[in-house]
Amino acid sequence: LRVTNVLDALNDALRSSVFPDKEDGTDPRKCSSCVDGELSLKLGKFGAFVGCSNYPECKFTRPFGGDDTNTPIEDKLLGQHPDNGSDIILKSGRYGPYVEMETDKKPKRTSLPKSWPYDLMDLEKGLRLINLPRKIGEHPEDGNQIITALGRFGPYLKHNKTFVSLKDPEDMFNLGMNRAVELIAEKVANPGRRANSATVLKEIGKHPESNEVISVMSGRYGPYIKYEKVNATLPKDKNPEDITLDMALEYIAAKIAKSPKKKTAKKKTAKKKTAKKKTAKKTS
Repeated sequence: LRVTNVLDALNDALRSSVFPDKEDGTDPRKCSSCVDGELSLKLGKFGAFVGCSNYPECKFTRPFGGDDTNTPIEDKLLGQHPDNGSDIILKSGRYGPYVEMETDKKPKRTSLPKSWPYDLMDLEKGLRLINLPRKIGEHPEDGNQIITALGRFGPYLKHNKTFVSLKDPEDMFNLGMNRAVELIAEKVANPGRRANSATVLKEIGKHPESNEVISVMSGRYGPYIKYEKVNATLPKDKNPEDITLDMALEYIAAKIAKSPKKKTAKKKTAKKKTAKKKTAKKTS
């Protein structure tokens, strides 16, 4: 029995709860992000979720089950960005709700802080998130930029290789230079037990070949890309929050290409012992 057969059976058995009928009479399993995709239960590394049959071309997903009633089902247009006119859309993904803005290259996405309910989201909040990371200014000691951003584990403050967790999401938008410098100095003076351990800054996506998760990590010597056993250091001029899946794949491929290939040990062949010829004793 294949997994697809089990999922097909579950799609039918749980249709009323997973794909309830819509008021307008349209097909509840029709994907709202593409033209001809059909929604179905799928299995991933983090459990079951609802996804589109046109994956990977269509990346629409939404969580399945659980008590998370604050997760939106349909995309919601919040408005347009005042600078470029691009749509700011509230969407639902496998890891929860997020806002998205279409760009010339890749869509820019930012997750909602856990304390922000999706039903209270408006254009103002959407713009604040989509404009992250926020530049506070240059550090008075070295002139390097101090920023605030939102990562997998919540909001944080960053200066060089120092990361400081922020308890209140509003600090990402309101934190001033003086307080930022104080927090950075406190973190440098008291790095804590996890100072040298790697933490996940951002989950970029899954590798198209292995389906394994690719992440941006914060390590002792700076941010890097992690994929299985491959660790690819990020260039100093790259912001971890700006790394896309395509960029990560390039860094991973370059790292693998540069890595020395393991030499296979040559098997030693036992030398054959040559039997000594016995010479006949001469008789006088």
